Amino acid sequence: MTTNETERARSAEAEALRLDAADPGHRHLFHVPPADGGRYPDSAYLAGNSLGLQPRATRTELLADLDAWSRLGVEGHLEAERPWLPYHELLTAPAARLVGALPTETVVMNSLTVNLHLLMVSFYRPAGERTRIVIEDTAFPSDSYAVRSQARFHGLDPDTAVVRLRPRPGEENLRTEDVTAFLAAEGHTVALVLLGGVNYLTGELMDIPAITAAGRAAGAVVGWDLAHAAGNVPLALHDWDVDFAAWCSYKYLNSGPGALGGVFVHERHHGDDALPRYEGWWSTAAATRFEMTPVSRPPATVEAWQISNPPIFAMGPVRTSLELFDSVGMAALRERSLRLTGYLERLLDEVTVDRPLTVVTPRDPRRRGCQLSVRIGEGSANELTKRLRHEHGVIADAREPDVVRFAPVPLYSTYHDCWRVADALSATVEASS
Repeated sequence: MTTNETERARSAEAEALRLDAADPGHRHLFHVPPADGGRYPDSAYLAGNSLGLQPRATRTELLADLDAWSRLGVEGHLEAERPWLPYHELLTAPAARLVGALPTETVVMNSLTVNLHLLMVSFYRPAGERTRIVIEDTAFPSDSYAVRSQARFHGLDPDTAVVRLRPRPGEENLRTEDVTAFLAAEGHTVALVLLGGVNYLTGELMDIPAITAAGRAAGAVVGWDLAHAAGNVPLALHDWDVDFAAWCSYKYLNSGPGALGGVFVHERHHGDDALPRYEGWWSTAAATRFEMTPVSRPPATVEAWQISNPPIFAMGPVRTSLELFDSVGMAALRERSLRLTGYLERLLDEVTVDRPLTVVTPRDPRRRGCQLSVRIGEGSANELTKRLRHEHGVIADAREPDVVRFAPVPLYSTYHDCWRVADALSATVEASS
């Protein structure tokens, strides 16, 4: 580095620290992994879109639930401080607030792809010419596997039943008008629209209300995978008239690897006996559960889609996280997200101008959450993230072959983290000659 370059770096770092003092976020509520390289003790952790950090309260809260088991045994179902029998209800209201739903429309259960399959049992009903499922071409692979297997289950050829919408040539992201135009022209053949609310690869935030309206106007059912949207962007599923949605809680919701997911089913579908559903112990109304009758009497709520009794020790971290989101509020988090992501974008603009790096996330803040994806022109994304971690203490996320994802999560990421990303990329990726 020249003397001028060193001075500019010091000045930029000082500015990041000033911004952190003015806009501190809630980093103190989380465990931040120690750095595995570089000159700072903590990691600059920008992989929360893959796995969120552990809240400090999680261990204490989870141990309290374990203590109830050790003290009470089976009686903990009714006598624990947080009784296990209705434990899932503790998560319902905060989960509903998080996604903009009624409590009767929201339940925490299972994992994401399991929930998508359970929902498609009800909402993918191919008949006549209306057989197709619409997804984005860059859908997360699990979603692609799920919808293809559903098509096969109904005796259809997944190569023709599943429609993969692609961006225009030379573009990275789907345009809303192209999705709605397809539905206007081909909607009579579409049974289900199932898109990602925020695309996992590019970070694009889809226009959920506009696409939902277009799909429903075409006579299709519209569902959303909100794995990268829940806890990232404000949602209003009830008001947007979404038919159903599912999400995980180990990314932005910080509930631990493989944590339980959530389900939304709009109230207009509740109590509809024409909808097929799989049923089990927890599908029947709570008041009748211990009558031990052979026929289920499901409630006219989303809880009719439950099957098994809730895993208490898996629900505890989700409850802890949802309480944190309730205390901070999505509106405040979104505002900080816009500031933090915009700051990282400005830094990346300076780095990418003379390097083989391209930000592929939409520049319009309204069309993204807190993720910026960078396509690298040379080498392997996985190798680059290894160097960022081991040489600079920056933890990012690789999607092979050539995309590195950075997520400045507003709960715990800092402006200094963002500065460290730009500084590390400058040092790691050579400028074009």
